[in-house]
Amino acid sequence: MSTEKPTAVRVYLARVRTALADLPAGEIEEILEDVRPHLAEMETELGADARVEQLIERLGSPESYAAELRASGGYPPAPAGAEGATAVLAPAKAPSLFAARFALWGLVFCAAGLALFAFAAAVSLDPDRLLGLLLLAPVFALSLIFLFNRGVSAVLELPEVVRTRESVRSWRANREGDKAVGYLRSLKPAWWVVCAVALVGFGLLLMVRHSYAVLLLPFLIAAAAAVVWAGPKVGGDRRLLWIAVPVSAFVIGGAFGGFGAAIDLITHRTYYPDTTSYSSPSTDTYGNQQLRYGNEDVDNVYAFDASGKPLTDVYLYDDQGRPLTVTRYGCEQDTGTRSKIGEDNRFPRPQLVQGVQDGNGNRDGYNGYLGYCREEAGVPFAAAIPKPAPSSSAPSSAPAKPTSSAPAKPTLPTSPAPPSR
Repeated sequence: MSTEKPTAVRVYLARVRTALADLPAGEIEEILEDVRPHLAEMETELGADARVEQLIERLGSPESYAAELRASGGYPPAPAGAEGATAVLAPAKAPSLFAARFALWGLVFCAAGLALFAFAAAVSLDPDRLLGLLLLAPVFALSLIFLFNRGVSAVLELPEVVRTRESVRSWRANREGDKAVGYLRSLKPAWWVVCAVALVGFGLLLMVRHSYAVLLLPFLIAAAAAVVWAGPKVGGDRRLLWIAVPVSAFVIGGAFGGFGAAIDLITHRTYYPDTTSYSSPSTDTYGNQQLRYGNEDVDNVYAFDASGKPLTDVYLYDDQGRPLTVTRYGCEQDTGTRSKIGEDNRFPRPQLVQGVQDGNGNRDGYNGYLGYCREEAGVPFAAAIPKPAPSSSAPSSAPAKPTSSAPAKPTLPTSPAPPSR
């Protein structure tokens, strides 16, 4: 007779087997064979003194874990009263209901915020929109503290979580055999790689548009590495949902934002409702009309009079009397970026100077992270107005006086008078 104490995995699997007792014995063995290596790996990670309570903190109760195995395998739910017949082994320390709910809804709130901020940043390709993530950081930090101090089992046993999981299981059972659902489930392992690629690509795109976005790139790379590591392990450690869910929400929000930006750009490039307006051969970043001189875009036009004095409030028209109407930009002080404020054909326009500054207001330094924008009036250069060249048809000298045909008499010098005596 063996006196060896059963391991935490054996105890946990015994309760899972009991929760699956209504299924055929052969199918129960197949289910347990699929999960046993993963549980053994987790037990090795926890050490020789691993306890069942630690497994419950990561996976939830054996009964709830068995219910998930039923749903993923397409088996019917457990008969009523089956869960109550199993032995109950609760954690040694009953978790606080408030802590569990804060951990859960903190995760939900942060995931929704990440999706919204990513959408806003992708639509405008403006990394400043992501500064709002700083508002989510305290909530997320407290959610993680409650999670790791109290354990994930308390979150999984919340009534709202139980109802949600039951709804998901029922939905899966009703769509068992659906090829589309099966295909999407087969793509699940690749989703984490897609998330990582999307995060890094998003960071590089923002860096191309705004050089100071390079400060954001290391955080996106770290998030990409974290989701590739944590994503495949979510099934074995529910605590990793606090990594996988926010990153997935950020990627989904950014994808919808990028799709919206692409649609907006295509629409502006292919559709001009005002057919009488001046159609320039180029469009600006936002798809609006732009003037060009040769191969370069023209953002401003300066006019001078003959004496070199700059002119103001000059209105430009083409040879058919159509106004050369282009987008007018101004500074958005809240974000330090330029934004569209209207369209007209009046020139010259204030020059927009943009850059970055730190928290002390020092501008264009190596540690700048806040964008700034200011408008400067006047002409940023000195203009040399060429003088008009003299006309070639003008006479070079005055005409000579007319003379008679008779020869002129010579004039003799006058002799000086003799001196008087």
